[in-house]
Amino acid sequence: MEFIQQVLRYLAVVAAFLLVVGLYKPWVVLWWEDKQNRKKVIRLYGGVTGFALLSWWVLNIIDKQQ
Repeated sequence: MEFIQQVLRYLAVVAAFLLVVGLYKPWVVLWWEDKQNRKKVIRLYGGVTGFALLSWWVLNIIDKQQ
């Protein structure tokens, strides 16, 4: 369980970093898309960051209850 929590933490940090970079220059993090804009960056990397943090938080709560 601890390994999964650590992976989710690292995923959240990397996605948050890419979110910040993408808000400055969207084409750097969305190179495969036809159109790169900040809305797509927020939707993709913001969603990944939110999902990873929420999953980590839930697993942390479950781990503390055991």
